[in-house]
Amino acid sequence: MATAQSITQTNPQVRTAPRASAIAAALLFAVFGLSLVWASGFANADTLHNGAHDSRHSLIFPCH
Repeated sequence: MATAQSITQTNPQVRTAPRASAIAAALLFAVFGLSLVWASGFANADTLHNGAHDSRHSLIFPCH
């Protein structure tokens, strides 16, 4: 009959899920950020101003 001491052994645990999810999140945010920069590069200046103006008002931030 085996005892608890003879059954216990150390197995190294490989933890790849947190790193993989962090890399996936970083890539997602990088793509999102680059798409915002790309879209704002092609947007009309008045459109950008109005969008920023409305965003500031919706956040109750005084802008004028």
